[in-house]
Formats: sequence, structure tokens, C-alpha cells
Amino acid sequence: MTAKPEILKLSKVANSRLFYIEAMELRFSNGVERQYERLRTGRQGAVMIVAINGRDEVLLIREYAAGLEEYVLTLPKGLIDPGEDAATAANRELQEEAGFGAREVSHVRQLTAAPNYMGHRLEVMLARDLYPSKLEGDEPEPLEVIPWPLSKLPELFEREEFSEGRAIAALCLVQQRLAKTD
Repeated sequence: MTAKPEILKLSKVANSRLFYIEAMELRFSNGVERQYERLRTGRQGAVMIVAINGRDEVLLIREYAAGLEEYVLTLPKGLIDPGEDAATAANRELQEEAGFGAREVSHVRQLTAAPNYMGHRLEVMLARDLYPSKLEGDEPEPLEVIPWPLSKLPELFEREEFSEGRAIAALCLVQQRLAKTD
């Protein structure tokens, strides 16, 4: 398992505004050839923000999840625009989606989801020292902002409307980091 498979051919299968499906023909080191399909996104990646206010509450948003066809609780998130770094994108998205800016934004960890089929990378960012600041975003309707006490995260994890794995992982990672600094 020391050598990556050789890419014999790449071809676009389908295209949309946000991503495209790419077929990959691979040859493994043992000579076996296989075709895989993967979902490709822009090279910039995305951010998910764990924003903590002065009352030790994390800011959640309620937004419509088209894939589930229902409203869900989650964390603010969005794409990193060309020319932005992850911290700048996190601060912008936080202002667009939650109506707050952050004086302190730090990187927590990079996450992937379904890496066998997608190359999407998500930067988990911790935002602190919040202040009111609203930027116009691309959301089709205003998002509800729900402050949730950090001390009650286990209860949040039990709620059916809070099911996004990336958001659960992000909160667990931040909770672990905060426990180390206390």
C-alpha cells in the first residue's frame, strides 16, 4: 500500500453550479483496474464556524436543508471565496448567517465527509470575542440564530433536528479543545 493507484483517465460525467461528477479509471499496484466516480467541488474548500459568545453559548442557525427537505439546526458554514483564507471566510460567513463578527478566529481541524467519493474539505473554525455585525449573504430567507449553552451540548446531540455529522464533530472537537485550556 505504499504506492497510490495510477490515474489512467479522468472524465466529467455531469456538471452543476456547485459540483461535478468525475469518472476515474485507476490501476492499482497489483495491476487491478477499476473505475470510480467522485463528486468534485471547487478547490477553495469551505468553513464551519463554532462561534461562542460571552455567555458560553454556541451560535446555531436554523436553515432549510434541501437534501432532507426539512429545517435543521446546524452551525454557520459556507464556501471559501477565491482570495480568502479560512479565517476571513469564517468571519464573513458568521456575519452573513448569524449577524456577528469575531475578533478572534482560530483553526481547529480539517474534516472530510465521504472521502471515498468526495474531495470536499471543511475547515472547522473557532470564533470568539463576538460583536454584532451583519453582512448581506446568499441565503434565500433570514436564518434563525439560536444561542445554545455549551454546558448543554449532550442535550443538543440528542435533538432530532441537529443531525449533521460535521456539526456534531466540530462541536466535539471544540469541546475537547476548551477542556484542555480550562
